[in-house]
Amino acid sequence: MTTARTSTARRSFRGIAVATIAGAGIALSPLPASANAGSAGGGGGGGVTATVAAPAPAPNGAAEKAVQTALAQVGDRYAWGGNGPDAFDCSGLTSFAYRAAGIDIPRTSRAQSRFGTPVAKSDLQPGDLVFFYHPVGHVGMYIGNGQMVHSSTYGQPVKVVPLDSMYGYNSARRVA
Repeated sequence: MTTARTSTARRSFRGIAVATIAGAGIALSPLPASANAGSAGGGGGGGVTATVAAPAPAPNGAAEKAVQTALAQVGDRYAWGGNGPDAFDCSGLTSFAYRAAGIDIPRTSRAQSRFGTPVAKSDLQPGDLVFFYHPVGHVGMYIGNGQMVHSSTYGQPVKVVPLDSMYGYNSARRVA
């Protein structure tokens, strides 16, 4: 059942990304859909079910491209050191997404946590990178509506989870 939902979500996000790239002007609305959202534990990989809303519009074209690229990877497998296109670790996903938007960012989560402009959690916008643990050891991409996309750990695919379901929030940075 999870596989069916994952593949449906993946096709849906890829369709949005392709239409956005093609200039179709799709407006994303926050209509809820059920998805496996992960646990409040460190890896965000448990079986908590939550409502997942569509991503909010990003503040600029580069951030929008990065968000859509990251979302197009939902369902891809986790691989330590994975840079894509079909397997990712956390920082591999974010660097892959921003590279698609024409912006080169550092490869590791710790280096990414020092790149760009600091952002308060209350001021997050789609495309912002969100970091976890002390010292930083995990990164995801904020997509709006209180959610992030990330590649968390072995055995868990790239997925969208509520930002507050992740333990150990550290900081955020704006890249674009």
